[in-house]
Amino acid sequence: MHAMENSREKVLRSGPAPAADEGPTAGRTPARPRGRPRSFDREAALEKAVLAFWERGYEATSVADLTQVMGIGAPSLYAAFGDKRSLFEEVVGVYTDRYGSFGARALAEEPTVRGAFQRMLREAADLYTAPGHPHGCLVIHAATNCTTPEVEESLRVRRNEDIAAFESRVGAGIAAGELPAGTDARALARYARAIIQGMSQQARDGASREELAALADMAMSIWPRVRADRVYAAGESSGDVR
Repeated sequence: MHAMENSREKVLRSGPAPAADEGPTAGRTPARPRGRPRSFDREAALEKAVLAFWERGYEATSVADLTQVMGIGAPSLYAAFGDKRSLFEEVVGVYTDRYGSFGARALAEEPTVRGAFQRMLREAADLYTAPGHPHGCLVIHAATNCTTPEVEESLRVRRNEDIAAFESRVGAGIAAGELPAGTDARALARYARAIIQGMSQQARDGASREELAALADMAMSIWPRVRADRVYAAGESSGDVR
């Protein structure tokens, strides 16, 4: 009996037990995550980097150039994008999606192989001379005087992927009867790629859109035509070859 009374007196003296939310950390503001919050627009900074590399190429664009045009310090650049090479890889991806996808669209959307390449060359003339950004192609120009093996190889791979895509489309055209059966798909793909690379350099050297469009039309004037072969074959079989 005395033991129960003593126990009751201890409880009364000590007061009620604290509620679950009244512990030593109750009422405190949750700790904020460490690290300084980003104080710049990443997408806007990235677009400025695109224009810088497009204008100067990879080797000629220094980290100091990048921080100046992007409006950020070197620590912010490294924190947000990694090193210069990592930033450049992201820049090439943005350029390809935002500016350089006209070729892939033409190959995918045009119903004929001739129409696809004709559209590609004409749109190259438009893009490579358009106001508001550097002239020519970033992927082609950035490789000029490039001495960084990893970057040089990455750009070479992209250009060779273009040739492979061209060759695939030409091959499909041959299979569909849009081109003569004996057409060298690889050679024709390289021809188209060479024209595009030449147009890029011409644009860098000051050629106008009209001049590049004329060059595109001339390049397409020697595009293989299957219709002439068919007309000749039909005429030969009937004895009326003209």
